[in-house]
Amino acid sequence: MPAPADTVRIRRAEASDLEGMLDAYEAVAAEGRFIGGELPVDRAGRRARWLESLGEESAASFVAEAEGAAEAEGTIVGTAGVTGTGPSELGMLVVPGWRGRGVGSALLTASITWARQAGSHKVTLQVWPHNTAAINLYLKHGFTQEGYLRRHWRRRNGELWDAVIMGLPFDEGVAEAPRQ
Repeated sequence: MPAPADTVRIRRAEASDLEGMLDAYEAVAAEGRFIGGELPVDRAGRRARWLESLGEESAASFVAEAEGAAEAEGTIVGTAGVTGTGPSELGMLVVPGWRGRGVGSALLTASITWARQAGSHKVTLQVWPHNTAAINLYLKHGFTQEGYLRRHWRRRNGELWDAVIMGLPFDEGVAEAPRQ
């Protein structure tokens, strides 16, 4: 586990980050509990999709890069991707050993800031109901539960997992549609 003095730097992802991003994704996928991805990860396919998305104007990817620890310096310990400028869709992960240290909050703040600046009126996401740490993080940042999908995502072992839908509307200066 990292020492308390270790910190992270949040920045936009670059093509040179793809291997580190894939390593982080694979580490979280190996846990089989927190993201939709499962082992084995199709690294070539995911690399190609991520590389393409790095050039899109309607998307942003962020990395959390370790600082201050010689053995971890420069290691990507978390990622976040936000797509779309209508409602923006968020996906995020933090590798084991770096959770509970502000990495998720920093990635989430960068993603929300980007979505606002890109003209989005809302950020949405899906999270597994058993991922209470992530749910609490999203609640802390103003997200609310907007729905619940029962038996929605099929895992490779055949299990069907539920998902919680959460959203963070940006209400500034936006008129709501009339209610019927």
